[in-house]
Amino acid sequence: MALWLDAGAEPLTEKEKADLDAISALKESTAIELKEKGNEYVKMGKKHYRDAIDCYTRSINQKALGEAETSILYSNRAHVNLLLGNNRRALEDADEAIKLSPTNAKAFYRAAKASLVLDFLKEATIYCERGLEVSPNNEDLKKLASQANAKLVEREKREAEASKALIAAKELLSAIDDRGVKVGKAMYRELTGLKKPFLDKNKILHWPVLLLYAEVMSSDLIEDFCETDMFSSHLDVMFSEDCPPLPWDKDNAYTRENIELYFEVGSSVCLSKSEILRYLLEGTAGAKSVDEDNTSADHRNPAGRDPSRWVKVNEKRTLHDVLKEPNFVIPEIPVFYVVSKQSSFYDKFKSGEWAICP
Repeated sequence: MALWLDAGAEPLTEKEKADLDAISALKESTAIELKEKGNEYVKMGKKHYRDAIDCYTRSINQKALGEAETSILYSNRAHVNLLLGNNRRALEDADEAIKLSPTNAKAFYRAAKASLVLDFLKEATIYCERGLEVSPNNEDLKKLASQANAKLVEREKREAEASKALIAAKELLSAIDDRGVKVGKAMYRELTGLKKPFLDKNKILHWPVLLLYAEVMSSDLIEDFCETDMFSSHLDVMFSEDCPPLPWDKDNAYTRENIELYFEVGSSVCLSKSEILRYLLEGTAGAKSVDEDNTSADHRNPAGRDPSRWVKVNEKRTLHDVLKEPNFVIPEIPVFYVVSKQSSFYDKFKSGEWAICP
């Protein structure tokens, strides 16, 4: 009986040959029947998709059909896997179908479709190109190729923008680091929104600077304070005689000759370089370009944590010189407190009785 032949052994008798032919015919008939049953299950709708996959799998396992027919089975199973959202399995099946029959246009379409859903855009375009070589007038493949190419162009554009943003942020980080200034966590973003320094074409740093009127916790924002500018140049403009008094300053105490500027010692904690880079990339196409790392921020305060300690700013100094102070940690953007010598609040502030509410 041919059923008992050893693996690899050749049939010796005509009866053994006839037995093997009968077995092969039975397996082929079963494989075809399972394929047709699988096709019927697909037509019956979603509830029967898994039954269809089972039939196609059992048909493949018969190993009774030629490469072209087996390719169709793999392609059909890829189709059902796509319908079920099993995109990786669909891609594997479609790829196997292509290997068995490089002229199977449907297999190329299904491989391309699965690749597109999986965001394998270059692979999707390649499958489309190969499929169109086989079937040049295939409208489905043309449409899919157009979608894949459009997505690929958009991705390359995003990657280019992200790369540009990352280069600019690293250059800015290097400039900050070279100047020896320390950047810490934001304190008043609810007042300013996301603000960042920038480098001009001459590699000079420009900072947004927040001025807080400690007495009433009102604020002004200087959008562009060049690091080479003296504080006096900005204050002269903001508090000139031509400017109206501050709306809450009923006693007209905040005049040019009466105001003083202070920064708080240790108002923030120092960030690591990667944390600063993440801040500089925030809101840009490169926001996801910085990997999480184990670099810890330097949470030591250069001068010790003393919320009541204030350092007066010499208005004749440049922003650059003040930011380099060893006990100044910039809370994302520089913050300076404005007080008036003529205000009753002045003594309270100077004595350390006033502190920022947490």
